[in-house]
Amino acid sequence: MSNLHVQALHVHPVKSVAGTAPDEVAVEPWGLSGDRRWALIDPEGTVITQRRHPRLALAAARPAGGGRIAMTAPGMAELFVEVPEPGPLEPVMLFGKKVETVAAATTAADWFSTYLGEPVRLVHMDDPAVRRPVDPDYALPGETVSLADGYPLLITTLASLDALNSLIAQGDHPEEGPLPMNRFRPNVVVSGAEAWAEDGWLRIAIGDAVFRGVRECGRCVVTTTDQETAERGKEPLRTLAEHRRIGRSLAFGRMLVPVRVGTVRVGDEVRVLL
Repeated sequence: MSNLHVQALHVHPVKSVAGTAPDEVAVEPWGLSGDRRWALIDPEGTVITQRRHPRLALAAARPAGGGRIAMTAPGMAELFVEVPEPGPLEPVMLFGKKVETVAAATTAADWFSTYLGEPVRLVHMDDPAVRRPVDPDYALPGETVSLADGYPLLITTLASLDALNSLIAQGDHPEEGPLPMNRFRPNVVVSGAEAWAEDGWLRIAIGDAVFRGVRECGRCVVTTTDQETAERGKEPLRTLAEHRRIGRSLAFGRMLVPVRVGTVRVGDEVRVLL
């Protein structure tokens, strides 16, 4: 028996918006069911994230049945958004690459535009099986991903967060710590591991599912954004730059690609296979 277990699961239906923490969720080839199937775009068709709009952290999306989502945000009435009917595909730009999506209803565009104070629209990835391949430098043939930054899932460990917070406490900005796990927006959080053990996980099993450990997760300015206030600081990037530089990445967590789909649950044993 492994000492490693799933401590929490997180699904973010809308990219860069707060999500939910289900007790169990299905694993699909492109990620957790419902994770990052929606995103906001600007008038030029570029995907918008917390990098540009920290206030997205204060909005939240939850599944509302049938693929639709319920949206909430400070000062806004709750909005239910239906999955768009099949229609013309709309190319959007995500990290410099074109991804085809379907536009959501104009009510969603109006709601988000009012909240952010500038014109934006909501789009939906209709068919993640074909729309966007995983980075070919790390992918096997046919692997795809939703509107996540680059890979289907992100896994983190409580021990690594504790180790990082200890380093922050010894650094230039100790007043910013300890940081909560939501700064890193993971899909799977694991208890019982040693700090940074996930760096070496090449293949793991959780519940019915099996995953390839692809690479470290390089962190960006979003991690410096307090997910409860939308205010930005210096950490954890200052400490990661000093202690967790792997190649060109400031690393925290590991990217996964499903090898076998199934269901994962809070409390599931995590088995390191390779």
